[in-house]
Amino acid sequence: MASLEERIRELEEEIRKTPYNKATAHHIGRLKARIARLREEAEKRSVKRGGGGYGVRKGGDATVVLVGYPSVGKSTLLNKLTGAKSEVGSYDFTTLRVVPGIMNHKKARIQILDIPGIIEGASMGRGRGREVLSVVRSADLIVLLVDASNPSQLDIIKRELHSAGIRLNKKRPEIFIRKKKTGGINISSTSKLDFDEDIIKSVLQEYKVHNADVLIRGKVGIDDVVDALSERVIYKKAITVFNKIDLCTREELKKLDEGAIFISAESGYGIDTLKERIYQELDLIRVFMRPQGGEPDFEEPLVLRKGSTIEDVCIRLHKDFVRKFRYAQVWGSSVKFDGQRVGLEHELSDRDVVTIVIEK
Repeated sequence: MASLEERIRELEEEIRKTPYNKATAHHIGRLKARIARLREEAEKRSVKRGGGGYGVRKGGDATVVLVGYPSVGKSTLLNKLTGAKSEVGSYDFTTLRVVPGIMNHKKARIQILDIPGIIEGASMGRGRGREVLSVVRSADLIVLLVDASNPSQLDIIKRELHSAGIRLNKKRPEIFIRKKKTGGINISSTSKLDFDEDIIKSVLQEYKVHNADVLIRGKVGIDDVVDALSERVIYKKAITVFNKIDLCTREELKKLDEGAIFISAESGYGIDTLKERIYQELDLIRVFMRPQGGEPDFEEPLVLRKGSTIEDVCIRLHKDFVRKFRYAQVWGSSVKFDGQRVGLEHELSDRDVVTIVIEK
């Protein structure tokens, strides 16, 4: 009997060999759903066998993971960004465990994780790939580190992440599936679909969903419908970084993605640019606390994610602050006038000054 990995490869090969047209769309959609379901099953089996992942304690205000081939320079980059001491070697698989470090930038403490190298077949478990990818899934931002002299690494890494259910730089499609006991499958969409509704029903049936209300908003593809059914699909921000550019010719560099960041971890070239890009992509804001009747503390801000509220500030300060909360005063761009009184739901902006008033 074929293993799950062999069945997945057979189905992928069948999709590659099948020309896509209106007549085959239904069949291809079902095959994609079957592959997604088999991948979920393979991951669940891996966890039961003890291959669930590395244990990494999160630290700092956000977590960034360095993802790349072995010997691409992740350990050297970690050392340059954080001062952490990750073993550096010119041979493959130097990093056999997850090495954390803290990067300090604009008063934010950002955890950087150096993980074992990703190789082709990682999503199927090769090279302890599933354990490594479990760390990637938990990060707030992914740095795709690629050897500038071997840019084909980038396509392979992206393919492995995609196979592991990690979608890069893509918003979660607005597809809502409400399962029910009877009534069949009812589909409604706010815009015209580019595929037949029967394909959606076929995908749902592959997941043994025979009764459900499906609401689709905006433009989506059948792959998005498959993803909406999968428990393993997550959406992550990522930036591409080409390393070792000092070893490349000018002609080689011209062929690389202009939207990427170019560095030499060894010499330190481009490190400051990378630090700033990481900070910007994490959407962090700094909030300065001001005690009643006192002056703001501009030396030690609270660093929060964009979209954070006064309630988030209270939670960070003390577990009882939400329960005892009376009101807050805010100075900054999130309010109409300085010192404005606001409630727990008020959304803050970068560099706001906040006073929390609680019951005594």
